[in-house]
Amino acid sequence: MGVLKLIIKREFIAKARNKAFIVMTFLAPLFFVGIAVFVGFLSTLKSDVKTIAIHDESDLFISDFKNNEEIRYTDLSSVPINIIKDSVLAEKYYGVIYIPKQEQLADYQKSVYFISNDSPGIDLIINVESTIADKISSLNLIANGIDPKIIKETEADVSIKLEKASGEQTVKGLNEIKIFIGSLFGYCIMMFIIIYGNMVMRSVIEEKTNRIIEVIISSVKPFQLMMGKIIGTSLAGLLQFLIWAIVGGLLMVVATMVFGLNTTSTTPEITEVASHLSADKMNMIQNYISEILSLPLISLFVYFIIFFVGGYFLYSSLYAAIGAAVDNETDSQQFLMPIMMPLMLGVYIGFFTVIKDPHGTVATIFSMIPFTSPIVMLMRIPFGVPIWQVLLSIVILFGTFFLVVWFAAKIYKIGILMYGKKPTWKELLKWLKY
Repeated sequence: MGVLKLIIKREFIAKARNKAFIVMTFLAPLFFVGIAVFVGFLSTLKSDVKTIAIHDESDLFISDFKNNEEIRYTDLSSVPINIIKDSVLAEKYYGVIYIPKQEQLADYQKSVYFISNDSPGIDLIINVESTIADKISSLNLIANGIDPKIIKETEADVSIKLEKASGEQTVKGLNEIKIFIGSLFGYCIMMFIIIYGNMVMRSVIEEKTNRIIEVIISSVKPFQLMMGKIIGTSLAGLLQFLIWAIVGGLLMVVATMVFGLNTTSTTPEITEVASHLSADKMNMIQNYISEILSLPLISLFVYFIIFFVGGYFLYSSLYAAIGAAVDNETDSQQFLMPIMMPLMLGVYIGFFTVIKDPHGTVATIFSMIPFTSPIVMLMRIPFGVPIWQVLLSIVILFGTFFLVVWFAAKIYKIGILMYGKKPTWKELLKWLKY
């Protein structure tokens, strides 16, 4: 046990004193906060106003196109279409909506053109199509003796109230909040595994290629060395994450003060908006807050730590085995893909299955498979997973971890002293038998 502590201490100090590690520890928060501030600045800028000409030979639709902050419509129905096209080519106009004269009202559905130099955005096309479609629908109603205003007044706006079986009221969008919390935890685990698992692998390859490993292995067992590298690197990673959180938080506070963004106090604008909110909307906001606070936040955090540790150790042992089996990072690529696939599969299962049916068969099965459970199970837990499923998933995860560590130690023990040969999958299977 004393030898393992020395290895963990050595790996932790080696990583923490690395110049690249120190630079990225303090530069990464600055980089991400800078991106956040830049994106926030860009969001405040108004987009360029597009001027669009309209050549409506029918004179039916011209009055239905309304200007907004992004688009200005110009009526050029009296100008020949060829001249307007030349103006578009000269970039005087973003484009032209050309509506030729038709005999039947129904013919306008397939005879409208948008002429421009570049392909227009989908939002613009949808807006033009909906404007023309609404006008045609209104004209059809009038032709049949129906007042469109009456149709508009008869449209119903249904708002369903949600209530739990226990009688408590709940709110819409709560599932999206749960998905966000679970996805955030799962994404953090995936990124930590990828970043620091690769760090473990590179550390093993570096010591192997420098022949330092021959000296180290004479004093300690390969299993102890592998576990020491995994734990030491994970501790350095956790320290880096903690520093990122602290420095990032401080930088965000400084950024909000420098750019005049007060996120803590109530501005007059917010007060004015709040004063216009109805009692029902205020009650809805309070329900959202109470629903979020009613979530098992402490249990979520505890489960996050457990699955975080289990998932990281499971994958890091595989990264360490790969590092011992190869001589450089280029040779490791053929072995990394099978490791990355379960992680990506877990993300896809979480986003495309858990969102639709968190208690379905697919979501339940993949939350039990150890290579995907750290991500999928964390996405399911906010929806209320039976405790026996969570405990079973944890047992399977850590049981698989010890099994994988046993196999990885065999590969590590043989591969750590092999040089100049690129192993194959078949040879790795042979090493497991030694």
